Amino acid sequence: MTVLVDTSIWIDYFKSGNNSTQMDFLIDENLLATNDLILSELIPFLKIRNETHIIDLLYNINKLELLIDWKEIINYQYQCLKSGLNGIGIPDLIIAQNAKQNGCKIYTLDNHFDLMKNIISLQIQT
Repeated sequence: MTVLVDTSIWIDYFKSGNNSTQMDFLIDENLLATNDLILSELIPFLKIRNETHIIDLLYNINKLELLIDWKEIINYQYQCLKSGLNGIGIPDLIIAQNAKQNGCKIYTLDNHFDLMKNIISLQIQT
């Protein structure tokens, strides 16, 4: 199963390597994916650091097309609010929607996804 790797995991992977065993497995098995939203959160900082090699590698990862269904995003936000989750940002909802549309798990350190998993039926990579 393809795994959509969230920005939080990439940042941790580049900085400390705490999740390197899992990430190395996903890379070696070609199971990971990204999208333009995640890349837009990562690439500017990598450009500032002149990390062109890493940028090139990120652009070569399987990229999921973002097909944003705003009515569904509104519904996700409604369900989160109704369940008491007030701090879920639109980018996280878009990433969740993208993973669901593509039948992917989300690999993340962001606890928002863990909080949302039962509300909007997300699959989280552990």
